[in-house]
Amino acid sequence: MQFDLLIRNVRIQDEAPLVDIGIRDGRIVALETGIEGKAEELIDAEGRAALPGFVEPHLHLDKAFLHRRLPARLGTLEEAIRVTGILKSKQERSDVLARSRQVLDMAITNGTTTLRAHPDVDLIQGLIGVETLLELRSEYQDLIDIQIVAFPQEGIIKSAGTHALMQEALAMGADVVGGCPYNELGWEDTQRHIDIVFQLAQENDLDIDMHADFSDDTSDRRFAAATYVAQKTMETGYQGRVSLGHVTSLGSLDPDDLKPVIELLRQADISIVTLPATDLYLSGRKDTKNQRRGLTPVRALHHGGVNVAYSSNNIRNAFTPFGKADMLVIGNLLAHVIQYGTPEHQAAILDMGTINAARAVGISKDYGLAVGKCADLVILDTYQIADALLDIPARSWVVKRGRVSAVTQHSCHIRRKETCSNPNHHH
Repeated sequence: MQFDLLIRNVRIQDEAPLVDIGIRDGRIVALETGIEGKAEELIDAEGRAALPGFVEPHLHLDKAFLHRRLPARLGTLEEAIRVTGILKSKQERSDVLARSRQVLDMAITNGTTTLRAHPDVDLIQGLIGVETLLELRSEYQDLIDIQIVAFPQEGIIKSAGTHALMQEALAMGADVVGGCPYNELGWEDTQRHIDIVFQLAQENDLDIDMHADFSDDTSDRRFAAATYVAQKTMETGYQGRVSLGHVTSLGSLDPDDLKPVIELLRQADISIVTLPATDLYLSGRKDTKNQRRGLTPVRALHHGGVNVAYSSNNIRNAFTPFGKADMLVIGNLLAHVIQYGTPEHQAAILDMGTINAARAVGISKDYGLAVGKCADLVILDTYQIADALLDIPARSWVVKRGRVSAVTQHSCHIRRKETCSNPNHHH
């Protein structure tokens, strides 16, 4: 059999033998031990572990690397929105492109093969975020798939003219209708905001991805809209087509109050994308003791059957002054924070950055390490899948649609008697 790419001796299950992966025309066409055939390109993984390519379901490229231009001093959500608003008013196309490329290059090197970007669509920066992403989507099409969310950061009702900008962004080629319902002046406007998002989505047959319920508690209904969104999802027949980012206020609910919300989210098949780097950094700022972690209740959602994914969100700005677009780093952080340390829990975290995240952005049909699936995968410089979150290893090879998109040279930095700890690792 003839292949475009043949990967030999790779581990895709810890308790199973090594396998070979044959790839042709961008898809996995053979996956078994000892494949016979020729290939234009050959990789010997030497027993290294492979995962499906990481999926970043929630990233802000247009606001990345702004952390030193007008540093935030208070570390609150309100300050982050205000500081970023000032910087957005000065956005220049070439600068947005350069900073966005930095994030994309990081993400690709770190094994991400699909990402969903949320550029701001508002009266401050107009459509520059969408315009630059459309250019980058074409420029990077052989390296990473980019979905574009039309994201009204400054609100829709309180910011007259944003609705028209949203329509223009979708006409230009944005893939997903975004929302920021908490950034309105009252609960009625928050509901109207959500209604408009659903209307735009239905008119254009597009999925929905909103920033929602971003607070330490549920005392303000604007920050407690998950139930309304779930009900709206089922009323419109949009099950499986809605994702919500943050959703931190659910973490403040008593178990008896949380349970029916989780059941609604499960019935509506809404994906929850937790953003631990940002949510940990911004939440609980007014707490003087027992400071809250401020995450959505990942454990309860996961056990309740809700699809939970995670993502980096922001890279080095007022919302998150850290980050390198590395899903294993964020996964490791999440595992610590929600105390997911057992082997089963660590496997669940890896799923949240791969299988669950793929479901959250609507690409499950073509995703995964199986015959017939799109050949998007990452080979890690470690020899057990279970060690991925522990080692946070180099991504030895990243493959996008059957083509190698990134290679990281691996070497042993400490040598004892000219051997490494793994017998398969040759110098």
